[in-house]
Amino acid sequence: MVLLGAAVNFIAIVSGALLGRAVRLPERMRQTIMQALALAVLITGISMGLESNNMLIPIASLAIGSILGELLNIEAGIASLGEKLQGLGGRRPAGSADFTQGFLAATLTYCIGAMAVIGSLNSGLTGDHQVLYAKSLIDGVTAIFFSASLGIGVAFSAVPVFVYQGSIALLATVLAPCLSGPVLAELTATGGILIIGIALNMLGLTKLRLGNMLPAIAAAVLLALIT
Repeated sequence: MVLLGAAVNFIAIVSGALLGRAVRLPERMRQTIMQALALAVLITGISMGLESNNMLIPIASLAIGSILGELLNIEAGIASLGEKLQGLGGRRPAGSADFTQGFLAATLTYCIGAMAVIGSLNSGLTGDHQVLYAKSLIDGVTAIFFSASLGIGVAFSAVPVFVYQGSIALLATVLAPCLSGPVLAELTATGGILIIGIALNMLGLTKLRLGNMLPAIAAAVLLALIT
């Protein structure tokens, strides 16, 4: 089954997130966990951002992606989704901003990187899901801590992760020649810069509209292919 690895990853993220929400932690502990996670996310983003072979590509991708994202107002759409989901049942346990931060932080962390792409390609080309199984274990554990500090938005990140990895697996024979080492490096670097932004938001140092920068990922792939 081509989508088995992506499905296991989906289940792992949702399960970890629900477990994290079930554990009621004191506010002070939640804040400390979030700060610790932010530091880990920051160093991850920095290491990924340095993988570019041509920094002009991530820079241009972020500029182009931000223009498209602002035109589409992606972040407002995510926030609106958060409000609707949290309003179900007539109660609002957290603000839409919390949902958006958790959703974006988890989605970027789980989608960007070699394991997501290579694991999905292996699933599609050879039916070998071992890389995605390993990724599922890592994602499931981190989802516990992400959800405990960032909220239920983390669980909903499983949807774009499944779509992203499942699409790569289904289109593996077409995408494999395109997702070469240099292209993957620029995708990773651009995503790493966005992940740095997630860390800064988590630390409360700024409030970047990262949702509106998401098209930069696709722009990085396109620019890397034509340069």
